[in-house]
Amino acid sequence: MAIELNQIWDFPIKEFHPFPRALLGVGAHDILGVEAKNLGFKRALMITTGLRGTGIIEELIGKIKHQGVDVVLYDGVESNPKDYNSMEAAAMYTKEKCDSIISVGGGSSHDAAKGARVVIAHDGRNINEFEGFSKSTNKENPPHIAVSTTAGTGSETSWAYVITDTSDMETPHKWVGFDDAIIPTLALDDPLLYYPLPQHFTAYCGFDVLAHGSEPYVSRLDFPPSLGNALYSMELVANNLREAVFEPHNLKAREAMMHAQYIAAQAFNSGGLGIIHSISHAMSAFFDSHHGLNNAIALPRVWEYNLPSRYQQFARIAETMGVDTRNMTTVQAADAAVEAAVRLSEDIGIPANFSSVHTDTYEKNQMNTNKYEGRGDSIPGDQGTVRKISEHILDDWCTPGNPREVTVESAIPVVDHCINGSYY
Repeated sequence: MAIELNQIWDFPIKEFHPFPRALLGVGAHDILGVEAKNLGFKRALMITTGLRGTGIIEELIGKIKHQGVDVVLYDGVESNPKDYNSMEAAAMYTKEKCDSIISVGGGSSHDAAKGARVVIAHDGRNINEFEGFSKSTNKENPPHIAVSTTAGTGSETSWAYVITDTSDMETPHKWVGFDDAIIPTLALDDPLLYYPLPQHFTAYCGFDVLAHGSEPYVSRLDFPPSLGNALYSMELVANNLREAVFEPHNLKAREAMMHAQYIAAQAFNSGGLGIIHSISHAMSAFFDSHHGLNNAIALPRVWEYNLPSRYQQFARIAETMGVDTRNMTTVQAADAAVEAAVRLSEDIGIPANFSSVHTDTYEKNQMNTNKYEGRGDSIPGDQGTVRKISEHILDDWCTPGNPREVTVESAIPVVDHCINGSYY
C-alpha cells in the first residue's frame, strides 16, 4: 500500500504567502490621501468602527478629500467583526458606486473590510460561505488600503481574516478565512495613531502580538522563514510593551510595538498559529470578548500545555524575554518562559482569568447589537461552558498548527484554567 506524504510528516510542502507594500513610521498617515490618489481611487468606502472621540476618522477623511478622492463612510464595524458587518459594508459599496476601500482601526476594521471585498467579488454571496483556505473563486476584488490604529492585529499585512457567524446564536461560530486574494494593496502604520488607545487596549493588543510571535515559533509547521521575525517580535514586546501601556506618548515604545506587531503578523502569515488563537476565537464567538484580552489570558496556559513538545524553543523564548538562563537546564528555562509571560501579564493589568471579566465593562460591551444580551454579567465557569469552548477549538483552522496534539479531552483542563484558574 502506498504511503501518503501526510503519513510521513504533517506539512511536506510549506507555502510562503505574500505581503502588501507598506509604509511604516511617524507621519505615514499624512500621505494617505496622496497614496489613495496615486492608486487611482476615485470614490472610496472607508470601513471603520468609528473611533469616536479620537478625531482620527475626521482627520483622515480630510486628507483623502484634499486629494480629490470622495469618501463614503461605513462606521458600523463591531469588535470581533460580525458577518453582517461585512455584508452591510459590501452593500453600501455597491449602492454608493465606490471603486476602492480604506479600512481604519484594528483587526476588526481590516477583517470586516477583507470580508466585504470577498462579498463584492462574488455578487453578494454570504460571507460565511468563505471559511477556510482560498475559498474565493473570483480573485479580483476592490483595491484596499489598511490603516492601523492599534499595535496588535497585523491584519493589514496578512492573508487571514476572522469573522463571527451570528446566524445561529445558540451555537455561534467565529471562523478564519485565508486567501491571498484579500491581502491589502497597501498597509499603512503610523505610531502616532496609537496615542489615543486606552491603556487596557494597548495591553490586550500587545499580548495579541506576543501570541502572533510565539505561535509560529513553536508551530508544527516549523517554517524557517518565519522564525526570525517571530523571535524578534517577542523581544520587542518584552522590552517595550510595559512602556507603551504606562507611557502612552512614549514614541520609542509605540514605534517598537508597531514594528513588533507588523513582523509578528509576517511570521504567522506563513508560519501558522495554534490554540491560543483557537481559544480566543471560541471565547469571542460565545461571549464577544476582546480578541487581544482572550489571547492574553490563554497564552501562559497554552505555553504551559505545549512545553513538553517544544522545551528547546521555549527556553529560547525565555532568553528573548530577558530571562538569564545561563545556570538553568533547558526544561527550567522553558518553565521560566511561562513565568516571564505571567509576570508581564500581571504587570500590565491582564485579568487573572475569564470569569473575572465582566460583561458590563467597556472592553466587553462595544457591540452595536443585542445579539449578546442575556448572557449574564460574567463568563460562567461551569463544565458545560468549558466543554463548548473546547469543542469549538477542534473546529478552528488555527488548531492544526499547534505543536502538541489537541483533543476535546486534552483541551478541557486548559480551558478550565483559562476560565476559573489563576497564576496570581
